[in-house]
Amino acid sequence: MKRLLFLLVILGGCSPSVTNSSLKTDLQNPRPEWLTAKPVSPSYYIGIGHGVKDGSNNYIQMAKKSALEDLVSEIKVNISSTSVLSQIDINKEFQEKYEQIIQTTVADELEEFEQVDAWEDDRNYWVYYRLSKQRYKEIKDQQKRDAIALGLDFFTKAKESERKGETVLSLGFYYQGFRAIEKYLDEPIRLEFEGKEILLTNEIIANMQLLLDKMELTVDPNQIMLNRRVAQNNLMVLAKVVDKTSRRAITDLPLVAAFEKGAGDVFPTYKTDGSGQARILLTKISSRDVEQTVGVKVDILSFSGTNGSDIYTLVAQKMVVPKATVLMKVQRPLVYVSAVEKSLGVDKSNQQITNRIKNYLVNSGFEFTEDINKAELALDINANSEKGAVSGSIYITYVTALIRVSTARDNKEIYATTLDRIKGFSLDFERSSQEAYNKSLEVLEKEKLPELLNAILQ
Repeated sequence: MKRLLFLLVILGGCSPSVTNSSLKTDLQNPRPEWLTAKPVSPSYYIGIGHGVKDGSNNYIQMAKKSALEDLVSEIKVNISSTSVLSQIDINKEFQEKYEQIIQTTVADELEEFEQVDAWEDDRNYWVYYRLSKQRYKEIKDQQKRDAIALGLDFFTKAKESERKGETVLSLGFYYQGFRAIEKYLDEPIRLEFEGKEILLTNEIIANMQLLLDKMELTVDPNQIMLNRRVAQNNLMVLAKVVDKTSRRAITDLPLVAAFEKGAGDVFPTYKTDGSGQARILLTKISSRDVEQTVGVKVDILSFSGTNGSDIYTLVAQKMVVPKATVLMKVQRPLVYVSAVEKSLGVDKSNQQITNRIKNYLVNSGFEFTEDINKAELALDINANSEKGAVSGSIYITYVTALIRVSTARDNKEIYATTLDRIKGFSLDFERSSQEAYNKSLEVLEKEKLPELLNAILQ
């Protein structure tokens, strides 16, 4: 009986302390109701954010960022059926992208939200934000009024410049007008301009397209025969832009050039001069294709400057811009090869170095001829291996190779290099010579062939 009483005393002294400690913690730091179920309010946008106390980050900032993202997710973008976005995005190709951009913009520009509460335990931190729907609407309405006023001002300047025949200036003003109101593509902006009701965003885009439609862009020549070694051709194409009706040259118009088929180096950006012309410079052909094209078009994206607009980029994809294409028929340079490859002074049956260089050049768009009079380039290779020392049962051999590329007509050197004493070792001189040649191919592949090709194509 005494033993039973003793156990009851021990249990009575221990177990209440654990229970009371747990209850005390819960009572001192009760979990708020807004963590159990997210509040729903007709007057506020609500955002709940969470950060983990793992010691590797700023959990408070993480929770705040998370809360703002949650709050913004409640602010929906509704696309009006009469908006310019609905008209140009018939298949809804970029509506989702537009909505994502707007949501990001809303998050960046959000203001006057307030922190309602915060709660934390040993491992977590939560924060509760809210934003008045009425106040948010008032702020956005004022921003919209300011944007429309600015957009209309630029639209007016664009129309004035257009009537004066200042095409590029007009396009610039239209872009500025678009940038002012680009956040409102999802809704129609109706206003009166020169006694007529217009949808401002629609008019801006339509007028930009009309200006582009009035342009005629040509290239001269539009078809070129050229050699793979383009540097030998001094290739330059003249692009010209005029007004289709008046034939007046359009000056200071930004153009962009790029390979559409094939590959190479073409200087990308230009502006037309006082005669409406720009000289397109092509400096390198790097594709093996026998037919390649370079497209030259009006650079409508350049009006956004260095700080481009993602929304404008989306809309610009739907615009039809003046364009011209240069067709290039590429001739493969003919190469004549003279080669001597020896192993320990005896001609090799398999010219390894020569074959590796020839394969590389074939894959790079070159052809070979046995008639030096037809060749443009001459490739000379002279390689041999020599015996080295013998150490026990190991025989050492060295390969030295001279490689030279020159013009076939006047023997002008373009490239020359040496594989100098590449070492091989094996159980006899014959096999060590073969090993030295194998290692020479590795050096050739990694170091020499790319620089050889670059030298030829310069």
